[in-house]
Amino acid sequence: MSGLAGDGLRELVATGTWTHEPEAAGFDGDVFRVTAVEGSDAWRTTSYGFVHDSEHALLQPTDGPFSVEASFVLDYTEQFDQAGVFLRVDEQAWIKAGVEFSDGAPQLGAVVTRGFSDWSVSPVPEWVGRVVTVRASRDGDAVTVRAWAEGEEPRLVPRPGRRHVRGAAVRRADAGRADRDVHRVPRGHAGRGVALTAGGPAPVSLLR
Repeated sequence: MSGLAGDGLRELVATGTWTHEPEAAGFDGDVFRVTAVEGSDAWRTTSYGFVHDSEHALLQPTDGPFSVEASFVLDYTEQFDQAGVFLRVDEQAWIKAGVEFSDGAPQLGAVVTRGFSDWSVSPVPEWVGRVVTVRASRDGDAVTVRAWAEGEEPRLVPRPGRRHVRGAAVRRADAGRADRDVHRVPRGHAGRGVALTAGGPAPVSLLR
């Protein structure tokens, strides 16, 4: 996917801050490659009783209305591997949205956390091997999340959001190390924010 790592992504990489450093991250031509630390994840308490705060999200401060978008190839097959976007207020308030491999299939979904994490998913096996884009847009007190595979129309993944947030494109490695390509994170408005993460068993990258 040449030409997809535009100025916005390069600026983010140059000026953004990782929530937790990945095992490796760097440009390979026009593709930004991130290798997650095994077991990295973001989740708080619900159902499992544990708190995981080890995701790899590359964040930039932002305020007011904004959109953040990330595109990646859905080519991962390990349990809980994921990629997507990450919006963070603090360790107790954040949203991650993207595609996570779970129960033998890729699942489109989002985790909304306000002290406790809430996860929603929908299987998207037809997206395997395709370029997937996830976009989160904030306007007022709401965050709207949409996602689509190349050649399709965006579909809605509803999720609320409040307060000042930082935006990110994320990845995580659950069952093992996850190597994913995040091709772009464009569409920043005033005070834009985007980030990249890697996942492990337990989180975009994003969900659980």
